[in-house]
Amino acid sequence: MTRSTPRTAAAKGVQFSTSPVLAVTLPAWRSRVVLFVLFAAFLTLIGRALWLQGISTDFLQKQGESRYARTLELPATRGKITDRNGQVLASSVPVKAVWAIPDDVLEAPKEKLRDLAKLLGMSEHNLRKKLDSDRNFVYLKRQVEMETVDKILKLKIAGIETRKEYKRFYPEGEAMAHVVGFTNVEDAGQDGMELASQKTLAGRTGSRRVIKDRLGRIVEDIESIREPHDGKDLALSIDSKIQYIAFSQLKEAFEKHKAKAAGIVVLDARTGEVLALANLPTYNPNNRALLTGAQLRNRVLTDTFEPGSVMKPFTVALALETKRATPNTTIQTAPGKLTIGKATIGDAHVHGLLTVAQIIEKSSNVGTAKLALQMQPQEMWDMFTSVGFGQQPKIGFPGAVAGRVRPYKSWRPIEQATMSYGHGISVSLIQMARSYMIFARDGDIIPVTFRKIGEPPAGQRIITAKTAREMRAMLEMAAGPGGTAPKSQVPGYRVAGKTGTAYKIVGGQYVKKYIASFVGFAPVSDPRIIVAVMVDEPSNGQHYGGDVAAPVFSAVTANALRALNVAPDSPVTSIIIPADGIQESL
Repeated sequence: MTRSTPRTAAAKGVQFSTSPVLAVTLPAWRSRVVLFVLFAAFLTLIGRALWLQGISTDFLQKQGESRYARTLELPATRGKITDRNGQVLASSVPVKAVWAIPDDVLEAPKEKLRDLAKLLGMSEHNLRKKLDSDRNFVYLKRQVEMETVDKILKLKIAGIETRKEYKRFYPEGEAMAHVVGFTNVEDAGQDGMELASQKTLAGRTGSRRVIKDRLGRIVEDIESIREPHDGKDLALSIDSKIQYIAFSQLKEAFEKHKAKAAGIVVLDARTGEVLALANLPTYNPNNRALLTGAQLRNRVLTDTFEPGSVMKPFTVALALETKRATPNTTIQTAPGKLTIGKATIGDAHVHGLLTVAQIIEKSSNVGTAKLALQMQPQEMWDMFTSVGFGQQPKIGFPGAVAGRVRPYKSWRPIEQATMSYGHGISVSLIQMARSYMIFARDGDIIPVTFRKIGEPPAGQRIITAKTAREMRAMLEMAAGPGGTAPKSQVPGYRVAGKTGTAYKIVGGQYVKKYIASFVGFAPVSDPRIIVAVMVDEPSNGQHYGGDVAAPVFSAVTANALRALNVAPDSPVTSIIIPADGIQESL
């Protein structure tokens, strides 16, 4: 059978458009729907394009910048700290932080990674552990010395980058540690004057916008946002020469007496400036890897103790000021004991009849207590608080404590008696040093400061000049051959001061552990410096303040007065120390 051609089919009357193969079986509305959908899609795309390119331009630019634009911090140089004569005590040294893009660094040859770990002072295992991170930025080490950074960059390891920063350097090391303090890895003050003057020293960091590529390299500098402002320099009241003298002499006594701790502070009696402050144990602020809490404590300011006999001059001064006694008033101290209620206090030696001046010279507990019991508790409390006891020192230094003076309304007679000679009251060494200003400055007291000042501040009068002069004479006797501190004498200079030896309290009970102290000033004719020394738990056979603390005072005072070019005020160039010195009563 033969097929018919289209021409043949048409000839037979079959139309091409009516062919069943070409017949349209779909409804006509469907094509209209498809056309509408396509038209709507085109309108949506056009609207989206207008939205993105017209209305959302700022948003998209920010999104793009977040992927390649960065804000870099421009560090400000921290201000220097100097002593009163301009000698640098703390300065900032330029160093760098080493950071990495982990994925890129891990592709480096193994031998290069080994060399990198060695330069960074870590094991290869620890280095790989740091690099095993999902982040695209990892600090490997902060504050790396420039010499080491140069060696690291010479390795030419892809993905290793550096960032400029600063590291603090302390030329005086451990001798000045508790005054200056230190900063952390972010160059922020953590202790001492570094912390107290953080805002002044730190300055203000700057910033600028840059474009970086995938490897973190800067390819374009966009703009400067804020210029950095370096910190201001800080001039302390400290005298480096006197500081070294105080530290070295304290260290010698600390080691000689096998003490638990020790502290010393030297004040300028005319201005209230701190010329030296040292503590033991101490630390090296340039290397704090093994720093402990005991080394960090600034005991001169943060530790309190029962001062013992160094408190007696305040009780006697109050008796003179209220005209209950004169330096020549006699008091019977025999038989060396005094019973108050159920308690008994005593002297180390039986002295018999003593004048008020001799009570200070011989350090009689009984004589001091008898004077105290003639007074009202509020009078004593007012005297103690007026010189700063029981109040936090306003010296602009972190950690200074208030100590403790209980409210006078709760005092019992025995407590009033014991507080008169330094038991039942707690003070810090810097409080003790400042309180002696009233004897060195003709009866007034001024604030203590760690900053170098021009003019001394106005003083607050506590006792009359007459009482202060009488107390100076008594304290000079106490530091003389017949007193408890002949070892405090200084050739060529008249000195005055008082020893203290007190039991320590452990668990609420007095134990046979001691704190030996001495507070004094010189020269007596025109006092220039006040020196306070404390030695905690001397354990090498001696524990009295006259044997342990007074020699430190003598050595420091002698050298400090010469360093300050203070003229001698005594024609005597030799000192007299009796073979068996008088010890103060505990």
